[in-house]
Amino acid sequence: MPSSSSGFLPTVTQPDRVYTVTEINQLVRQILEDTVGTVWVEGEISNFVQASSGHRYFSLKDEGASLKCAMWKGTGRLDFKPADGLRIRAYGRMSTYPPRGDYQLIVTQMLAIGIGPLEVAFQKLKDRLLREGLFAEERKRPLPRFPESVGIVTSPTGAAIEDMRRTVAARHPALRLVLHPARVQGEGAAEEIVAGIESLNARPDIDVIIVGRGGGSLEDLWPFNEEIVARAIFESRLPIISAVGHEVDFTITDFVADLRAATPTAAAQLVTEDWVLVREQMPHLRERLMRAVTSLLQEKSQHTERLRQSHALRRPADLFLQWMQRVDEMGLRLTRGIQQEERRQTQRLEALSGRLTALSPEHVLQRGYSITRRVGDPKALREAAGAKPGDQLETRLAAGVIISRTEESRP
Repeated sequence: MPSSSSGFLPTVTQPDRVYTVTEINQLVRQILEDTVGTVWVEGEISNFVQASSGHRYFSLKDEGASLKCAMWKGTGRLDFKPADGLRIRAYGRMSTYPPRGDYQLIVTQMLAIGIGPLEVAFQKLKDRLLREGLFAEERKRPLPRFPESVGIVTSPTGAAIEDMRRTVAARHPALRLVLHPARVQGEGAAEEIVAGIESLNARPDIDVIIVGRGGGSLEDLWPFNEEIVARAIFESRLPIISAVGHEVDFTITDFVADLRAATPTAAAQLVTEDWVLVREQMPHLRERLMRAVTSLLQEKSQHTERLRQSHALRRPADLFLQWMQRVDEMGLRLTRGIQQEERRQTQRLEALSGRLTALSPEHVLQRGYSITRRVGDPKALREAAGAKPGDQLETRLAAGVIISRTEESRP
C-alpha cells in the first residue's frame, strides 16, 4: 500500500454502516431527549411569532447564545402576553426539528420574570374586555363642544382637583365644575368611583364627566383597573374622559373611556378647548359680523328705494288690474282646454263603439250568416263532427230560429 507521504490519499476501509440524514437526526433527537430531557431555561424572548394555527415560535437568548423554542397551541396556560424583549423562564423538553436538523426546546410552561401579580391581572382583564368590545372605537362618544357643567369624580383633597380648577379658571371661568368626592386608592375606592359615575349620570345638568387622579404606583392606581369601574364607564349615558396618573401611566379606564387625557390638567384643557378657541376668535368674528350687518342694511335700503320708485307702487291699481287680466286669460285657456279634451274623448268613444258594433254577432247575422247549436248546449258548433245523427239542432238566423234534427254529418 502506498504511503501518504508519496502524495496519494490513504486507503479508506469499507464502512460497517452508512447512516441516512434522517437516521442521524433521529439519533441526535434520541440523545437529546434521553440525556437532557425536560429542563427550565431562562432567557430573553426574540423573534416571537404566533402562527395562524395558534402555535408559538420564538428564540431564547442571553449574552452568549440563542435557543429555538416552540410552544404548541393548547399547551399550558399563559398569564401574560409573550413579546420580544421579555425575560422569561421556560419549561420543556429538548428535541429536534428533523427537516432542518435544528434542536429546539418544546415549551409547556412559561413564567415572566419581573412581572408581579397585579401586572398579570391587568393584562388578563384588558385582554378579556377587549374581546368583549368595551374598547371598540365605534362606540366611543364625542365630547360636547361647549359644555356648561362638567362632573368630576376624584379625591376632594388631591392635587388633581386643584389642577383642574386652576386650569378651568384660567381658560373659561364660567364653566361649572361639579365634584363628586371619592377615594381614588385603597380598599373601597373602586366602589366609590362607580357611585360617583352613576350619581353624575342621574343629573340632567351635567354634560361630560372626568374620572381621574394624580400619579402613583401601580398599586395606587389599581382602583382604575377594576372591572366594576370599567363597566360603569362603558354603561355611562354621558361621555367620560379618563385622566389617571401621568402621561406614561395607562389604566383600564383609559381604554374604555370615550377619551383619554394624559393628566388631569390635560382633561381640564380638553373640556375648555372650544370655549378658548371661540374667545380667541371673538374679535375677528365681531368684525366679520359688523361688516355683514352693514352690508345687509345697505342692500335692504337700496331695495326699499327701488320699490319706492317703482311704477307698481306709484300706481297700485294698475298692478291689481294686470293681475286680474292674467287670471281671466288663464280661465279662458282652461275652458278651451277642457272643451278640446271633451271633443277628443267623444270622437274616440264613437270610433270604439262603431268597431264593437261591426264585430257583434247580430251584425254578422245581418250579413246572411247563422249560428247553430245543439239544443240545450250553449256552445256554437264549429265543425260538422260536433253534431251526431239524431241530435236536435237550433239554428239562429238574423230573424228567427230553425229547429232541426241531424240525419248525417260530413267533415
